[in-house]
Amino acid sequence: MLSFFLKSKLHHLRVTEAQLEYQGSMTLDPDFLDAAGISQYEKILVANLENGERFETYAIAGARGSKVCCLNGATAHKGAPGDRVIVFTFCALTEDEAAVHKPRIVVFDGVSNTPVRSSGI
Repeated sequence: MLSFFLKSKLHHLRVTEAQLEYQGSMTLDPDFLDAAGISQYEKILVANLENGERFETYAIAGARGSKVCCLNGATAHKGAPGDRVIVFTFCALTEDEAAVHKPRIVVFDGVSNTPVRSSGI
């Protein structure tokens, strides 16, 4: 039997842009994706700390080194530049896999999208 567990988390990431006229997704700096082990087009759950909104979408890569976190399409209504968000991914694991699993967590400074701590890597 498989159970679902936290795979990775980007914690206190700051939204830098919101682009309504886009088909949908969240654009993230590839450095953030790599640090957390998130793949392009992977399903993500986003929690907005400023307004309590939670939504699912998928990750797409922006420009490397840009520190971008952009809400695209309908998700642009779920937040605004400056909002702090948490981005989660999950994985399905067997009992044996779960016993040794450690999620990859990247904590940001909450201001300039600079990672201050990583774990599980």
